[in-house]
Amino acid sequence: MEDILDNPAWNALASHNNPLGFITETAAYFDPAVSPFVALSAPTQACLNDLYQTVPFDDDVVLVSNAKLAIEGLWEKVIRIDGFQMIYRGPERPVVDGPEPVQLGKQFVPRMLALTKLTNPGPFLPKTINFGHYEGIFEGDQLIAMAGQRLHLNGFAEISAVCTHPDHLGKGYARRLLLRQVNRIQEASETPFLHAKADNTRAIGVYESLGFEIRTEIFFYILSKSTK
Repeated sequence: MEDILDNPAWNALASHNNPLGFITETAAYFDPAVSPFVALSAPTQACLNDLYQTVPFDDDVVLVSNAKLAIEGLWEKVIRIDGFQMIYRGPERPVVDGPEPVQLGKQFVPRMLALTKLTNPGPFLPKTINFGHYEGIFEGDQLIAMAGQRLHLNGFAEISAVCTHPDHLGKGYARRLLLRQVNRIQEASETPFLHAKADNTRAIGVYESLGFEIRTEIFFYILSKSTK
């Protein structure tokens, strides 16, 4: 039986993230200013074809799936990024030390875009902040660390955009921000999860030390509309 987390983008767009995108019976996508993520109801060529017809823009998209897919037809695969989906199995309400971070509103988007461009934690666009619950740590006027949430499906919320400026690594900022998100999600009676690139062994080790466990492989297919 398929778990709701096996198809996270689809189930997010079918539930809590629905206002941020569009969904049919077989294909779904986010507003491209929020996220490049698209999803299928099932990992089939028919659904891929429906997705091609459903997406109304020509930007490259990122298909999220736990299935290895043969990309055929009108879609062209630019690249496949292999990753892991990790779920939190650590202590309830983990202790978080340090000063209170800043709640990041839309006025901080330029600084959030600059930090994510520098650190590349994953896609972050002008309206990604609409996913909500972003917090940051500043040094003066400079945003030096941040974290927030992204995919939100029934019973689960994804922690995302966890990043720290290279000049401030090793100070525990990412740990503090991530555990604050864990607490926020648990207070809503939901389970935290996140995604990590398979080759990012440093980040995976950090997440495991904080109570996350690898649940499944996950694949991010960057797709382009063919000009054939």
